[in-house]
Amino acid sequence: MSTIAFIGLGNMGLGMASNLAKAGHDVRALDINADALAKAVAAGCVQADNAKDAVASADIVVTMLPAGKHVELVYADVMKHASEGSLFIDCSTIDVDTARKVISEAESAGFEMIDAPVSGGVAGATAGTLTFMCGGADAAFARAKPVLDIMGKNVFHAGGAGNGQVAKIANNMLLGIHMIGTCEAFNLAEKLGLDAQTFYDISSTASGQNWSMTNYCPAPGPVESAPSNRGYQPGFAAAMMLKDLRLAQDAAQSARAVTPLGAQAMALYGLMEASGDDSLDFSGIMKLIDGTL
Repeated sequence: MSTIAFIGLGNMGLGMASNLAKAGHDVRALDINADALAKAVAAGCVQADNAKDAVASADIVVTMLPAGKHVELVYADVMKHASEGSLFIDCSTIDVDTARKVISEAESAGFEMIDAPVSGGVAGATAGTLTFMCGGADAAFARAKPVLDIMGKNVFHAGGAGNGQVAKIANNMLLGIHMIGTCEAFNLAEKLGLDAQTFYDISSTASGQNWSMTNYCPAPGPVESAPSNRGYQPGFAAAMMLKDLRLAQDAAQSARAVTPLGAQAMALYGLMEASGDDSLDFSGIMKLIDGTL
């Protein structure tokens, strides 16, 4: 078993670190939130007081951080104290350029590193069923995969450094677009006198079928487990969807890629943010579409 430093114990990181500890790894957990640290310790992790304490004897360093600026700051510190030959796995969702920059710096310092953003939400993190989208050298990915397999059920190598981030933001841009279109369809059906269940029964087996409809239906009723049936409590918060849509638009601008629907999706989720409702699940965009927000 390995000694693993896990830095970042938010809603996702806590479940991920806990699963590594349950699998028998020595997990040194670090976060600025004392409550999160206490929960990690209760799940079998060992509390670290600072980055040096966490990574000094670690074989592997896993990070789950809010944004690119945090990833840069943390790894600047980690690289000063990490053991020779340590493997770095950054599971944060950040901009592509920063991911590639940090991986390049790690490799120049003699470390192996991949970017490995995730999909699957808090439930997936807790259950160990996340999807990992990984970018980096083949050898680094091969070292990381056994650890990622503990935390997820789908682990993909998307290619070189930063390509994990590319896959994540492109996928979530598509998800945001799908969700908005699904909301518009259910709203139109209702306005024209067709109830949600009947429309679902038809469209879920017809050409309009998509994941947002059949797994996460934004209209209350048809999918019992969907956030729409518990007041749109997340789930995957609209604020997180907006973060990913903004990353996608920044990347599209940099690559000169045309993404008009992605831009419109970002604008609509921006309205949820402006109204103070971005703590709702991202399927709560239904309330904006149907005029109840």
